[in-house]
Amino acid sequence: MLIQTRTIVVQQGKSDLILERFSKESPMDAMEGLIDKIIMVNRKKQEETEEVMIMIRWRSVEDWKNWEKSDAHIQGHRSGSGKTKPEHILSVTVNMYEVKGVREGQKPAV
Repeated sequence: MLIQTRTIVVQQGKSDLILERFSKESPMDAMEGLIDKIIMVNRKKQEETEEVMIMIRWRSVEDWKNWEKSDAHIQGHRSGSGKTKPEHILSVTVNMYEVKGVREGQKPAV
């Protein structure tokens, strides 16, 4: 499994704009190997910023690579090329993690 995280720091009160963008349907949703896309807002209150993290889980590195090489992904980046990022986005950090182990929680005895 491969997990990509995208941490987006925005101006206070603007996290809904990021939630809206990443919650709507996209060509990625139909890609082979996509497990899910989780959108989270950091509950730790800060005075001037908010933090949104998008965690995208792929079944394998190969599935993620297929997305990266897909026409839909490439066209999406081309359409945004040359545009300035919105003022409310202060920073974006992207990380990739290859999952080496998963331990599930214990199920309660019945």
